[in-house]
Amino acid sequence: MIKLAIVGTGGMAHMHAERFKGIKGVKLVAACDIVPGRAAAFAEKFGISEAFTDFDELLNQVECDAVSVVTVDAAHAPVSLKAIAKCKHVLCEKPLATNYPVAKTMADAAQKAGVINMINFSYRDSAAIQKAHQLVQKGALGRVMHIEASYLQSWLSSKIWGDWHTDPAKLWRLSTEHGSGGVLGDVGVHILDFATFGAGNIESLNCRLRAFHKAEGDRVGEYPLDANDSAVISVEMKEGALGTISATRWATGQVNSLRLRIYGDEGAIIVDLDQSWDNLQICRGKDVDKATWQTLVCPKTPTNFQRFVKSIHSGENDQPDFARGAQVQKMLDACFESDKTGSKVIL
Repeated sequence: MIKLAIVGTGGMAHMHAERFKGIKGVKLVAACDIVPGRAAAFAEKFGISEAFTDFDELLNQVECDAVSVVTVDAAHAPVSLKAIAKCKHVLCEKPLATNYPVAKTMADAAQKAGVINMINFSYRDSAAIQKAHQLVQKGALGRVMHIEASYLQSWLSSKIWGDWHTDPAKLWRLSTEHGSGGVLGDVGVHILDFATFGAGNIESLNCRLRAFHKAEGDRVGEYPLDANDSAVISVEMKEGALGTISATRWATGQVNSLRLRIYGDEGAIIVDLDQSWDNLQICRGKDVDKATWQTLVCPKTPTNFQRFVKSIHSGENDQPDFARGAQVQKMLDACFESDKTGSKVIL
């Protein structure tokens, strides 16, 4: 039996609890949140026996094997490092840290301690992106020449996710003062992992970020609305391909849309999660000259939660690990640097 504690009990933590409770051999033994009363309510909902407001107390008082870190971004590193120091296995929400040096410290600490470490890039749960990665790696598309990837949301232009004007859970995501990296740090981290897991690594990039005017004085209560709303990244891949990666919260009509298109000189792939998590579109072989596409049904893939539990049992660390989280954080840092300087950044 793997005894697991959840740290941070906001909205995403509910999904973590549900996923882990659905895995045989996992027991949720403790919850922790700095907001008084929130961990207790979370613990009651999910049948967890212990609730804390202090993570040090949890570590000292509760016998656990692993920790799921679902705090605000700025707390990912301190919480994870404390868990690692106690030799606990760690699954951490994205982004791994707030900058690359800290993310690298986390990856190095986990490796040195010999604990299982994973970052929850949740779209790795798609069978389609897993198959796309395999096809590109084995050269099924020939040379990759061009990529296009996007992550589009509309919660700034619609109320489909609720009204951000009055919701602290959304307002903090619009404020750098409250630890937000904007759309780039929130969902851009996903599309950077999604695109580069599928298509390969980035050699250099140019990035433009924009926070648009959306409230009087660009502020709502305690929240200055200065975090970026849209990001556009031009990339050059290590194998020479060019491409664009974009993310925005202003994509009217789009709820939560991820797409990756990879074009090679012998074939092409489209992964569109609005259409399917389990199938991809492929054009290769005799279909290339007619520009026709076939649907490829992809083998089922385990979730990150299942991968994490299996890794603990086997002792073999599955992907995506903290080293990958640090690699993606390096891309994020490069995007912020490029936007600030207006120049290309080489990774």
